[in-house]
Amino acid sequence: MKKLVIVFLVFVLCCNAIWAQQPLRHFMQSKDVSAHHIPYGNNPKAGHYVQVKDAKIYYEIYGKGQPVVVLHGGMFGSTVELAKIIDSLSVSFQVIAVSTRGHGKSEIGTEPLTIEQRVHDARAVIDAVTQEKVMLLGFSDGGYTAYKFGSMYPDSVKKMIVIGAGILHPGLRDFNFNFDQAMALDVDFWKQQKGLMPEPNRLKEVFQQIANCYGQLTIDEKVLGIIQCPVLVIAGDRDEGNSVQNVLQAALWIPNHQLAIIPNAGHPAFIVNFNATWASIAPFVNEK
Repeated sequence: MKKLVIVFLVFVLCCNAIWAQQPLRHFMQSKDVSAHHIPYGNNPKAGHYVQVKDAKIYYEIYGKGQPVVVLHGGMFGSTVELAKIIDSLSVSFQVIAVSTRGHGKSEIGTEPLTIEQRVHDARAVIDAVTQEKVMLLGFSDGGYTAYKFGSMYPDSVKKMIVIGAGILHPGLRDFNFNFDQAMALDVDFWKQQKGLMPEPNRLKEVFQQIANCYGQLTIDEKVLGIIQCPVLVIAGDRDEGNSVQNVLQAALWIPNHQLAIIPNAGHPAFIVNFNATWASIAPFVNEK
């Protein structure tokens, strides 16, 4: 009997070890897609922390060269969703991939979440890594943070790529999600994410705080019109939350803008059609 107990314990430990080594997957990733070889968002070899007031913010660094700060999406977002973009950028640039507050290994803190807070978090990471001007690449939540960052620190940004973020004002979109239904959409993803989170019991609070933040947020000409750097705005033509008209309007309010609409793609256009997305990003980031 004692031998059986020992064998069982070894089996459990092995299963836990195997699960812990499972590569991360992004939200709603098809189960027949092979997992990525680098565990972006949970890579001890590349990971660092910076203390920002009430929270520790986690980030990873890849490659060498001019710094590019990568900001993933919110609620369902994670660093690993941008794996192909990080792979491609890190060949020629230093990629600083931030796990935003309340996501992955970053703490949520005690203060209410605001877009300005997102900007301060990103700024603290940048200051910890480099004194150079940076390029910003943000998707969805990360895109709105990039817009706001560019308006608050116009002299600190060399270029900006924003994916899936158009104009915004209270009442334009509904950001409230049924938390239980959201968790049921991708059980494996949330199991992995909760395993990374310092306070997984506060995940529902993260959802509510993001909803509160974006329900009150305005991104209009006053924000976009003072961004000084070149900005590449990208969106899928079938984005469920950002119509082509709203994305186009955001781009038109930016003095130095370029626009790329990815055909037959929804909100995560860079996942649905990476080749077309990268074909737009590559010449933009490499242009002197």
